[in-house]
Amino acid sequence: MPDKSYVEKNEVEAEPAAQTAEATKDMAEAQAAKRRAAPKKAPAKATTARYNKRLFFGKYSADDIVVSDPSLQAYIMLKPRPYPNIYGRRKHLAYYKAHVDLVERLINKLMRGGTGKKISGRVIRKEGSLQGKKLKVVHILEEAFEIIHRQTGKNPIQLLVDAIQNAAPIEDTTRVRYGGISYNVAVGISSQRRLDVALRNMAVAALMGAFKNKKRLAETLATEITLAANNSPDSYAIKKRIESERIAKRAR
Repeated sequence: MPDKSYVEKNEVEAEPAAQTAEATKDMAEAQAAKRRAAPKKAPAKATTARYNKRLFFGKYSADDIVVSDPSLQAYIMLKPRPYPNIYGRRKHLAYYKAHVDLVERLINKLMRGGTGKKISGRVIRKEGSLQGKKLKVVHILEEAFEIIHRQTGKNPIQLLVDAIQNAAPIEDTTRVRYGGISYNVAVGISSQRRLDVALRNMAVAALMGAFKNKKRLAETLATEITLAANNSPDSYAIKKRIESERIAKRAR
């Protein structure tokens, strides 16, 4: 038989080891319970889901935009990004304007000089607070979209597309010289020019409305887009379209 003192000594040494293992197990269970009780972090994909969706200004989607004019469908480019700016990276492409986003094209039209009503004609002043201030114009357009969304409850991108379709003229005139006599002849307008003319007239209307006026440029731009989207005769772009088509009709 083993010695009694030897057995008691082994039992005494085994008891602290068992207590240590039990304490370690309890500590591990406590830490696991603490981790389960702690608030879980959002998965990495959830944090970037809004960015991956690619919304205009992080707010407005282009998924449900409807372009009803067949001639403009190929030229209305909508590639949502938080701040519409491609930094001129499509200059080397043929017809590079067709690859530029519609919202950025409106921003580029607003980045021009000129003050007063003469801006709608050929007299364009070389001084202007918006020349070269693209980020400033981006924030102005973002504010205009917020005003439109607050007043109408609709997607401002869809209203912008509707406004362009309503304000784009179908006919125009060109000056022809024949036999020493110059006269106007009615001509059709290409889809690219229709889009350019509509954007230019809307930008001009916003600039003229904010010149020497208490209204800010964002407010006048929002008003012009809303009126043109509703095909209102009070819209400057709609007036210019009706005028150009009336002159072309007389020159047929």
